[in-house]
Amino acid sequence: MPTLDDILEHVGEFDRFQKQTFFVLCLLSAAFTPVYVGVVFFGFIPEHRCYSPGVAELSQRCGWSLEEQLNHTVPEWDGRGSSYNSRCRRYEADWNATGVSCTDPLGSLVGNGSTVPLAPCLDGWVYDSPGSSLVTEFDLVCEDSWKLDLFQSSVNAGFFIGSINIGYIADRFGRKFCLLTTIFANVVCGILLVFVPTYLWIVIIRFMQGLVSKGCWTAGYILVTEVVGPDYRRTVGILYQTAFSVGLLVFDAIAYAIPHWRWLQLTVTLPSCFFLLYYWCLPESPRWLISQGKNDKAMKIVSNMAKKNQKKMPSHFEDIKFEEEDCGKQKPSLIDLVRTPQMRKNTLILMYNWFTSSVLYQGLIMHMGIAGGNMYLDFLYSALVEFPAAFIILVTIDRVGRRYPWAVSNLVAGAACLVTALIPEDIHWLKVITACIGRMGITMAFEMVCFVNTELYPTYIRNLGVMVCSSLCDVGGVIVPFIVYRLVEVWHDLPLIVFTVLGLIAGGLVLLLPETKGRVLPETVEDVENFHRQSAPKAKKIYLHVKTAE
Repeated sequence: MPTLDDILEHVGEFDRFQKQTFFVLCLLSAAFTPVYVGVVFFGFIPEHRCYSPGVAELSQRCGWSLEEQLNHTVPEWDGRGSSYNSRCRRYEADWNATGVSCTDPLGSLVGNGSTVPLAPCLDGWVYDSPGSSLVTEFDLVCEDSWKLDLFQSSVNAGFFIGSINIGYIADRFGRKFCLLTTIFANVVCGILLVFVPTYLWIVIIRFMQGLVSKGCWTAGYILVTEVVGPDYRRTVGILYQTAFSVGLLVFDAIAYAIPHWRWLQLTVTLPSCFFLLYYWCLPESPRWLISQGKNDKAMKIVSNMAKKNQKKMPSHFEDIKFEEEDCGKQKPSLIDLVRTPQMRKNTLILMYNWFTSSVLYQGLIMHMGIAGGNMYLDFLYSALVEFPAAFIILVTIDRVGRRYPWAVSNLVAGAACLVTALIPEDIHWLKVITACIGRMGITMAFEMVCFVNTELYPTYIRNLGVMVCSSLCDVGGVIVPFIVYRLVEVWHDLPLIVFTVLGLIAGGLVLLLPETKGRVLPETVEDVENFHRQSAPKAKKIYLHVKTAE
C-alpha cells in the first residue's frame, strides 16, 4: 500500500506549493532572532562610571580634557575604566568645595597622608554610549547587574515552559492553529515591551513572549518538514535554520542603525504583524490531519497541492486512510515518549544532545567574548560562522547519512575545546582558530539535532516530542552563564574542559541512534520500534483505496 510519501511523488515533493510554504515559513524563522538573541542589543552594557556632582564644573574651571578629568576624579582609572571601583564606586568628596586644586584635587581635599574614602554611586551613572538600552534606562549595573541576567533568564524560562504546552497544542489542534495563535501572542508581547515603563513589567512580558515564540518557531519547522517528500526533508530543515542565521545578519544591521532599544524593539516587531496573513497562505499539515482521522481534509490539501504544482492527480486516488480503520484518532501523550524501549532511548539521547548543543553553542560565544570588543562585529562573526556549517551538512549528509556527521561534529567540538584549553595564552591566534573550529562543530550539531529529532518520532506525537526534547536546550541556556562566568574565576579555560566532556559524551551517544537517511517518516510507535530494521515498517501504513473499472 502506498504511503503519503508515495503520493507526494505523484503530486510533487518540492514544487511550487511546497516552495511557497517553505519561503513564508523561512520569514518566520528569521523573525525569531530578536527574541532568542535580542538581549545582546536590548541589554548591551556600555562603559560607565559614577556620576559625581560638581565634577563637570570643576573640569571646566580647570580646563581638563576628558582623560584628565577621569584620571583625577574616577577611582582606579587605568585608561579603560575596567575595574569594579572605577565603574561602581566614586570618591566621597565635595568637588564644589572652594580651594580644590586643579593639579592635585584629591590631595587638596584630604591633606597629606590621607586617602579619600569610596562610596556607592548614589547619584546614578554616566554611560559612554550614544544610544540607550535596558541597562542605561534602568541602571542595571554594579549591585543591580543581576537584573539583566533575570531579563534573559525570563525568556529562557518561557521557552522551557512553553515548549511542552505549545507542543501539545500543535499536536492536539494542528500546526496551523498553533502558528497563528503564537504569532498573534508574540506580536502583542513585542509591542507591549515598547511601551511598558517599569522593569518588572518588562520581565513579565518577556517571560510571556518566551512562552509562545519558541513554540511558534518549532511548529513552523515541523510543518515545513511534513509537507515535503523524504528526499527534501533534510534540505528544507537545514535551510529553515539557515534562515535564522540570515535573521542574525539583518538584526545586527538594524541594531547598528537603531541604537535605542525601544525603537529597535518596535522596528523588529511590527513586520511580524504580516505573519497573520498566514491564515490564507499556509495549509494544515496533511500528515497531522491523517493522524487525527481527518482524511477528507487531508485529501483536499493533497488535491490543492497537485493543482498548484501543475501535476495531474491520478483519477483512481479516492481517499487516504489508516490500514486499521477502527483505531480512531491518536492522542498525543507524554508517556508515549518513554513507553517503549526504542522511544525511551531516542528521547533520552535527544534530550542530552539538545542540552549539550545549547551549552556549547552559547558557552563558546560567551567564552570568546569575555575580553570584549566591537559588539556589532562580534555578533557578525558569530552569525557568519553558521553558513559554512550549514553548507558542510548539505554536502555530506546525503552521502553518509545523519548519524555519523552528527557524531563527528560533536566529537570535533569537544576535541577543539580541549585543544584550545591546552594551547598557551601567548599563541593567541592558534587558540582563536581552534575555538572557531569548535564553534563550527557545535553549530553543525545544533542544526542536525533539530531535524533528526523530527525523523525519530511518529506523526501524531512529533511536535510534542520535539518540544519536550528541545526544552533541555532551554535548561542549558539557563545554566551556561554560571558554567562560564563562575569557572573562569578558577581558571580561564576551565569551562572549555567542561565543554570537552559534554561534547565527547554527546558524540558517543549519537552513534546509538538509528540512521534515518532515506527512511519514511514513522506514523506510529510501532514504526519507531521497527526503525532499526532494514525493511520498511508494515504496521498502520497510510494507503489509497483504488477504484477498479467496472
